[in-house]
Amino acid sequence: MKKILVTGAMGQIGSELVSTLREHYGTSNVIGSDLWQKDEEEGPFEIVDVTDEKAIYDAAKKHNVDTIMHLAALLSAKAEAVPQIAWDLNMGGLMNALEVARELELQFFTPSSIGAFGPATPKKNTPQETVMRPTTMYGVNKVAGELLCDYYFYRYGVDTRGVRYPGLISYVTPPGGGTTDYAVEIYYEAVKSKKYTSYIAAETYMDMMYMPDALNSIIKLLEADPDKLVHRNAYNISAISAAPEDFAKAIRKHIPEFELTYNVDPVRQKIAESWPDNLDSSAAEQEWGFKAEYDIDRMTAEMLPKLRTK
Repeated sequence: MKKILVTGAMGQIGSELVSTLREHYGTSNVIGSDLWQKDEEEGPFEIVDVTDEKAIYDAAKKHNVDTIMHLAALLSAKAEAVPQIAWDLNMGGLMNALEVARELELQFFTPSSIGAFGPATPKKNTPQETVMRPTTMYGVNKVAGELLCDYYFYRYGVDTRGVRYPGLISYVTPPGGGTTDYAVEIYYEAVKSKKYTSYIAAETYMDMMYMPDALNSIIKLLEADPDKLVHRNAYNISAISAAPEDFAKAIRKHIPEFELTYNVDPVRQKIAESWPDNLDSSAAEQEWGFKAEYDIDRMTAEMLPKLRTK
């Protein structure tokens, strides 16, 4: 049975991943960590600042973990506002977590992102291996992070693994400062007010994924046969390629009066235009059996009732 330390456990992915991992591996075998914790936390938890390597080491050693899932990061739009802080957190934290994995001989997972791509990257069916020249600090962090994880695998033999996430959509976690967060906000506003003003322009396609598919992909990759992993640290995974009007169309099947308008944010629009429309995920499919279960209609049919209840 695995024993896992999750950094950034209160964030967009971590807040749902921890509970999913606890269901899969047992509550006592998944240790959440972050700068703060919920009062109702239902399993082991440590207060950890990932810019402090000793804090990560002490938490991993205390709980005798065999795996680190490093999720602590500043997302794309926030990173553009404070690029130096983003570098210190995103890269310094990653290096610290990798060092702990090396010292304690742990398996290691960290997510990359479509943000690793840039304007020169082919936008349609983006290949697993292609031009990667991002124009955002977040993207620079992600490319550097992919290379750093490769380095720790080849140089030290650390069992590093990762995926390139598209935009993630969830009814559990509120938007957290990402460029693709409009695809989360649109559902919240559809339920609350039956209208939404998008900061991303019409016909701007980006890859998206429903959170259950994102979480299942982590577990599947974590448990994959290491001998079959060729790319290992940055697998393209893809589920839904959509523009704002596609979400509106899916929502109107359940809320016919839903209205979509636009007030484009030039900063986030520029970021969005530098990212792929959709990714080629064939390497993940062939090497460890990745398969998304949700398309936009199935996701919408589940999102809206869940948000009403919430």
